[in-house]
Amino acid sequence: MSGSAESALVFNQIPHPAPVPGASRDQALADPGFGTIFSDHMVSVEWSEGKGWHDAVVGPRQPIALDPATAVLHYAQEIFEGLKAYKLTDGSMALFRPEENARRFNQSARRLAMPEMPEDMFVEAVRQLVLVDKDWFPSVEGGSLYLRPFMFASEPFLGVRPAKQYKFLVIASPAGNYFKSGVPAVSIWVSSDYTRAAPGGTGAAKCGGNYAASLVPQAEAIERGHDQVVFLDAAEHKWIEELGGMNLFFVMNDGTLITPPLSGTILPGITRDSLLTLAREEELTVREERYSIDQWRDDAASGKLLETFACGTAAVVTPVGHVAGHDGEFTIGSGGPGQLTSKLREKLVGIQRGTAADQHGWVTKIA
Repeated sequence: MSGSAESALVFNQIPHPAPVPGASRDQALADPGFGTIFSDHMVSVEWSEGKGWHDAVVGPRQPIALDPATAVLHYAQEIFEGLKAYKLTDGSMALFRPEENARRFNQSARRLAMPEMPEDMFVEAVRQLVLVDKDWFPSVEGGSLYLRPFMFASEPFLGVRPAKQYKFLVIASPAGNYFKSGVPAVSIWVSSDYTRAAPGGTGAAKCGGNYAASLVPQAEAIERGHDQVVFLDAAEHKWIEELGGMNLFFVMNDGTLITPPLSGTILPGITRDSLLTLAREEELTVREERYSIDQWRDDAASGKLLETFACGTAAVVTPVGHVAGHDGEFTIGSGGPGQLTSKLREKLVGIQRGTAADQHGWVTKIA
């Protein structure tokens, strides 16, 4: 679904009859948290068999009416993306590597037997929403406008086959810090009873089912006093894969940076890919290879492992200070942020916010 006619879709603008008053909006933006406040508008585009993409609209954010037989409610044909818009130091607005989100969105679509969207249409849909809701950037330090493009099967039918109708939408949420402020590093629970994904499954697709499967072990982690859960591989239950929604990196004392490989069972993070590039620029030895829970524990105890950090669009770069599981617990380094973790985060955030040179063309300004 990448024809030029579809790519040239015109987004019809529908004015909002009753946007949130400025004073109420500004009050919410002073401390938005994450994922609980939403902007005035949304983008929607329809897809139907034989017609392709059509009816592109930028209009008021509102509830979606669904038939009880709508396919997504029964067979979970649904995918999504997550990216952020930033206010740069010169007052302009920008996106960070949105074409990579578009590319990953289509990878997820292929795995879920859904129609692909032209990459330029995806980026334009996101751009349109940022433009119309430009007043929704939060005033809190480090704030951004979190954007959630998603697509689901909208055809009403009860039969196990790919749907013939889909709806693509983009909504926006002013975002502050993903983790509670004041915490120097997060604590992680190792899940030995649950797996997130298996070879041949949907682990590399950004679909809701993957995250639904992580909720019970995540709740278990929180009940035990931890911030996040980390999953091991499905076959041997020993190799570290990823957190519920973030990739992991391990910093060794010889200047080596290790991260689990993209073997089809973990999500190919855009933040992950960006950090790999920045680490190589720092002349670090970067290895994408398997790393076991036993290695993690032993290397932390011996001092061979200096730092561990998690990364993702929402949390950016977050230090991991403590790890616990049924086999015991251990602390990484001093239990707080490490030097390389802080340096890579500073470099990445600097590029995203326009305070550091963008040598890779990652930043897309929104005119």
